Amino acid sequence: MSTTIDPADGTLAYDLDRAHVFHSWSAQAALKPFVIAGALGSTLWDYDGKEYLDFSSQLVNMNIGHQHPKVIQAIKDQADTITMVAPPHANLARGQAAQRILARAGSSFGSVFFTNGGADANENAIRMARLTTGRDKVLSTYRSYHGNTGAAVVATGDWRRVPNEFARGHVHFFGPFLYRSEFWAQTPEEECARALHHLERVIQAEGSSSIAAILLESVPGTAGVLVPPPGYLVGVRELCDKYGILLILDEVMCGFGRTGEWFAFQGFDVVPDLITFAKGVNSGYVPVGGVVISDAIAHEFDTRVFPGGLTYSGHPLAAASIVASMDAMADEGIIDNARMIGTDHLGPGLAKLAAAHPLIGEVRGMGVFWALDLVSDPATRAPVSAAVVGELKGELMKRGLLPFAADNRIHVVPPCVITPDEVARALAIYDEAFAAVEAG
Repeated sequence: MSTTIDPADGTLAYDLDRAHVFHSWSAQAALKPFVIAGALGSTLWDYDGKEYLDFSSQLVNMNIGHQHPKVIQAIKDQADTITMVAPPHANLARGQAAQRILARAGSSFGSVFFTNGGADANENAIRMARLTTGRDKVLSTYRSYHGNTGAAVVATGDWRRVPNEFARGHVHFFGPFLYRSEFWAQTPEEECARALHHLERVIQAEGSSSIAAILLESVPGTAGVLVPPPGYLVGVRELCDKYGILLILDEVMCGFGRTGEWFAFQGFDVVPDLITFAKGVNSGYVPVGGVVISDAIAHEFDTRVFPGGLTYSGHPLAAASIVASMDAMADEGIIDNARMIGTDHLGPGLAKLAAAHPLIGEVRGMGVFWALDLVSDPATRAPVSAAVVGELKGELMKRGLLPFAADNRIHVVPPCVITPDEVARALAIYDEAFAAVEAG
């Protein structure tokens, strides 16, 4: 922790924020933002010096942890060399970043289009699919989040798309979610088969020759860490091949270690046509995202102009942070750590927590990517109210844990560098917080 914290700076930061900053997805008058003074690894602190375990990873992006020294140094070194290179030119850091990403994506992929974040990565993947196929429609699930730009927010399935439906050609369907099944399924096998049948009927009803792409999060994140049942993503790939549809897998949240793999889809025996990424590729140290493009699609634009671009595409500072982050992840076994933490610590620990607290209806996840589905009645699975979630968040913060909450869920999403001892501390905090809320 920094030894130069001045509480007056915390007051100033709060006052400036409330006077001048317009926050996303919020009614502005009710906001009381938490003011962060500093952070290191999986821990952050406020201006009073109180420490918190960051089990939100900010917006589920701090995969390598706060202030990793190798990534910080790479950004500094790049800043000393050159801070901006326009997209038409070549730059060593940009080329190295693309090389690192492609080495992990697999042999089907040949190039990377860099963006500023995950939303515009999805925008450009959709554009590539439409231009390549000559078709218009994009299918995505109701339980999804793909970003807050024109097409990405309409591809999103949750409530946020409704006030923003200004893009054309988007169709939604239900993906698998056994705990709250839309298909009256009782087993993962039934849920998978019925969800695939539903998707094929949507394809047929919409007209397969009008559909450019199916866009899915490999593991839907904001919607509830919905790990797909065995065979589902393979089945979607088969439907895409059957009807000549491209498969775009959104790895913005679930990629780069979050599920214990470099890319989440690599744990499901499937290969997409396009991959979108952001967040964990450099843990947001500098804003960046991108599209990993298969050779077949990239060659579509060998002699044809791709009508898209961004001033900061492949920004040198962002590229340098990607190189350093991916190298550190490989050298320090960070992906393996995330997998081990999920298998040996978070998985068993959260299951034990659920057994002790009736508020927890289901635990689901993998790696460092978990969700607790909170219910007011375990039998009916009725979701808890927003007031209960708010109370639980307050109890967690009081005990030194920064949570991630969405709807009726608490997502357990620490950095990939989290240690077993830190997980044990967090589990004890969750246990105490749930007990406090249940006691009324």
